[in-house]
Amino acid sequence: MTDIQQGKNQVLQPPHWLAEVGAVLTRLAPQQSISMLQTFLAMELPITTEWNVYEQAGRLAVELNHHLFDTLYHAVALHVPDTIFITADTQYFRKAAKLGHIIELKDFPLTG
Repeated sequence: MTDIQQGKNQVLQPPHWLAEVGAVLTRLAPQQSISMLQTFLAMELPITTEWNVYEQAGRLAVELNHHLFDTLYHAVALHVPDTIFITADTQYFRKAAKLGHIIELKDFPLTG
């Protein structure tokens, strides 16, 4: 998060990202979820609604037999040069690694 705030890394999200983050926060940290969600919203992370991303996500969902909400993140990375999708979803990673532009969170080099 510090790297993002300092401009060292850029973020581009599909439109549903905040709802998914909210769902996870309410499950894992129910008491803090509202304030944490407000913090994410205040960051005003850029989103993309380009048709090419949705089209590619749909094709990935069919090809990989995986949920469209997950493939949307990967489609963003595949659509934008020099972009990588960082995922904690090992099942999706195993299906999609061959397509590139994806890394598992456990293998992502954190700076600090």
